[in-house]
Amino acid sequence: MSTIARPADTESRRSARSGAIGLLGAAVNGACGFVLTAVIVRVFGPAESGAFFTAVGIVSIVGPLCCLGADTGLVWALPRRTLGPAGDAARLLPLALVPTAVVAVAVAVAGWIGAPALAAALLDGGRDGTTLVRLACVGIPVFVIATVLISGVRATRAVGAYVGLQLVAVPISRPLLIGAVAAGAGSAVLGFAGWLLPLAVAAVAAALLLVGPLGLRRGAGLRPSAADRRLFWSFALPRALSTAIDASSMWVGVLLTSALAGQAEAGVFGAVGRYALAGLLIMQGLRVAVAPQLSRLLGTQRRREAAQIYRRTTLWIVLLSWPAYLLLAAFAPAFLTLFGAGFAGGSAPMVVLAAAMLVNVGVGLVQTVLLMSGNSRGHLLATMSGLALNVVLCFVLIPGHGALGAAIAWSLGIVCENVIAASLARSALGEPLFGRALMGTALAVAAVTCLAVGAGVLAGGRGLAGLGVALAVLALGAIASLGSGRVRLALKNIRAQLGPGPERR
Repeated sequence: MSTIARPADTESRRSARSGAIGLLGAAVNGACGFVLTAVIVRVFGPAESGAFFTAVGIVSIVGPLCCLGADTGLVWALPRRTLGPAGDAARLLPLALVPTAVVAVAVAVAGWIGAPALAAALLDGGRDGTTLVRLACVGIPVFVIATVLISGVRATRAVGAYVGLQLVAVPISRPLLIGAVAAGAGSAVLGFAGWLLPLAVAAVAAALLLVGPLGLRRGAGLRPSAADRRLFWSFALPRALSTAIDASSMWVGVLLTSALAGQAEAGVFGAVGRYALAGLLIMQGLRVAVAPQLSRLLGTQRRREAAQIYRRTTLWIVLLSWPAYLLLAAFAPAFLTLFGAGFAGGSAPMVVLAAAMLVNVGVGLVQTVLLMSGNSRGHLLATMSGLALNVVLCFVLIPGHGALGAAIAWSLGIVCENVIAASLARSALGEPLFGRALMGTALAVAAVTCLAVGAGVLAGGRGLAGLGVALAVLALGAIASLGSGRVRLALKNIRAQLGPGPERR
């Protein structure tokens, strides 16, 4: 007997399946990101890893700015278009790709010419510094083209294609290539080339993945209309600056720390920042899964269903991310021992950043809701407010406090941005952001994790022994929770949502 799936149930199943795939990708990405950071800091040490992170920072700040918001524009616009050779989706691709590539190449040429001055300002100077900056400039158009094409894949194919490319293939390749450089006693310049190469390969793969859905070999029209240009760029251009701010949130601190306190402090802050960002991969995995779905629902005024998806994903983000950040704050010395003695001074910055990230993940996907509702200007307001506070405090705090000052500045910027974004997202959804289920989950997660932390600190201090005890207590608590009927019912519901859905007709 066939059943008719209600729209809300169908959307719930779709978000659950996509979210599960996104979480798997986030787990791989997070593990590889940690391995990558450990390889960099172990191989190059504080000073040279600071130079490496500075080069990554140049690409991570300038690259998203040169994207002109076109990457998010495709994720927002393509789900609202018709795919295939007879559709109107394909003509958005050249509209997004050509201007961004031209801007990126122009910026790269200017950066190549000015590389000696940039190296003197950001690094310790010398030939290697200039070469590293020039290689970073070459990476800008590579980053831009790859980012725009991969965003097209995200909006037109099943989430598995995007996850496999961006969250699995690229992150796995990077530590392998940089490890090979280390085995050959290579420099930070060659290591950075190993960081960049997988992105170039991903750009080619993304271009091939777009051919089928957009009907590029079957006569799809590629000439955008004036209305296409007006609608697309009215959304994308405000997003251009906020994209750069999002991507550069940590790297602003790395660059300013390098300039104001030296490469060694920048290396410490960069390593600590990578730990802080690793916990966001849960949220990133869910974001990439549900963003096109939110755009489609909000575009058809189905705000209640969009709000349900937001609240469900936020609950899972808190459930999976808060324990990680509480452990990161409590056992910062243990985590930093994995990087070596030169990074012991990062404990206090890590505690500060972990506290800020509890707020960041606690409000969930407010940034995504805001963007997929079409309010890119509101998102720009939130990100610019956070950046302005971050930069001002960096100049005030870094000269006297180094990496700790950068961590405090970034943390306060994070809180500022999320408070503004949450207020605007509430208006976009027309419903409360947080319900009793989310608040109860947050309190329970915090209480259980704090008990495990207390047991770990009492048994083994804040080192690796204490961390091991805390993890064991959490594992035992998770196993014990399976005895609860409510927990078993929740797991049963999750399995039902991940399984085959009812037949639609």
